[in-house]
Amino acid sequence: MAEDRVTQAVGVARELLEADGPDAVSMRAIADRMGMRAPSLYKHVPDKATLEVHLIAAALAEFGAVLHAAGPNLPALAQAYRSWATAHPHLYTLATAQPLPRDRLPEGLEDRAAAPLLKACGGDRDRARAAWAGAHGLVSLELADRFPPDADLDAAWDAFAAAFAA
Repeated sequence: MAEDRVTQAVGVARELLEADGPDAVSMRAIADRMGMRAPSLYKHVPDKATLEVHLIAAALAEFGAVLHAAGPNLPALAQAYRSWATAHPHLYTLATAQPLPRDRLPEGLEDRAAAPLLKACGGDRDRARAAWAGAHGLVSLELADRFPPDADLDAAWDAFAAAFAA
């Protein structure tokens, strides 16, 4: 029963995050959606940071599955990366814009999520990290609407993928 409430709370937190951004995610709002008072929610989830860890874990698992489905082809991975991040901007930002709570995540999750990119980069961790940083930079700037109105973002992504595929 308690695990069901945690799963439910994480689901509600994700709905709030995806719909209205991080400011909408509060223990009170989650409890209200679950039909309980905030103090009752704390019996199942000790704090908001724990909810965020669950959200980050869900994001990495889902994101990793999308990258695995794209296969070890850098242009396909770049497209999958961009598509997932732009479809889930608040979840993407939560999972990537702060230090990763590695010690609180399921063991091996980060490596499983990164495996397709590492494979596409021939097992070269430095190259994979550079490719990830490039994709993260492009998508972060896109999400922040930092490119000029006339920028061809598809062309920028194509150039990025081509540079790392070479």
